[in-house]
Parts: sequence; structure tokens; C-alpha cells
Amino acid sequence: MAANIEIRFIPYGKMDTILPLAFELNNGKISLDLLGKRLKAMLAMGGYQCIGAYDAEELVGICGIWELNKLYVGKHLEPDNVFVKKAYRSSGVGQMMLDFLLAYAKDINCDGTEVNCYVSNLKGQKFWERQGYQPLAYHYFMNFESTGNE
Repeated sequence: MAANIEIRFIPYGKMDTILPLAFELNNGKISLDLLGKRLKAMLAMGGYQCIGAYDAEELVGICGIWELNKLYVGKHLEPDNVFVKKAYRSSGVGQMMLDFLLAYAKDINCDGTEVNCYVSNLKGQKFWERQGYQPLAYHYFMNFESTGNE
């Protein structure tokens, strides 16, 4: 199935095409409307791109990319919201997107890449570890809505 897949950057003007897959990635817990608002804000910040895996013109996988520079790691890319439709999983689509990302990172002279993976996503953790990623730290998050902090 992966033989027919093409990996390419999604133009900013078509970035809303990722929303149905982002909705599925989040198990419907975040509304499409809110995802759309967040995406618009992300694009306004700059430094965010997204690659898509296409079967003909059907978007079957996404991988957001943040271009960042941090003191402890230098210039790097961070894959974000990596998702492949269920029918295309275990067919090499995720690997194709990662290969594209790594080649791009090297082309723009990054020092490396860094990824966050949900602690509940054991398959995802195994995928990243097979790719050579190693756990470095815990990623903590405080949601103001759920903690009562203002």
C-alpha cells in the first residue's frame, strides 16, 4: 500500500485539510472548531509546517513540524501530531513521513530532532524508539481549565 503514497508539504492555504485527521488523533475530544482555531493561531506564530501522506489526492497521514532552537539541543525539528489513518497503519507510511522529515532536517542544517509522545501511546513509543529516539525527560503540562489556576 505504501508504494502508492506520496509525501509532501501541505501548503498553508490547504492546512485545514489536516483537521479531520487531527480530530481522529485526539479521539474526538477536541472539537473541529477548536482545532481550527488552534491551527490558525499556530500558523500565525510561524515555525510550523505539516507534511502529508497522500494516496492519490486522499490525505491518509499527517506530521506537523515545528522548527525550533533550544539551548540544550540547538536547531531542531519537532514532529507533532503524527497520525496515520487506521487502514494505512503498519504499511510503512509513518516511516516514509519520518524519512521525509529527517531528510528535510538535514537539508536545513538542524542538529537533530525531538519528539513528544503520549505516555498512553505505547505503540507510538515503540515506533520512536525503533527509529533511534531515546527518552530524555518527562514532558509536563498544566491545563488551567482543569486545575482552576487563572
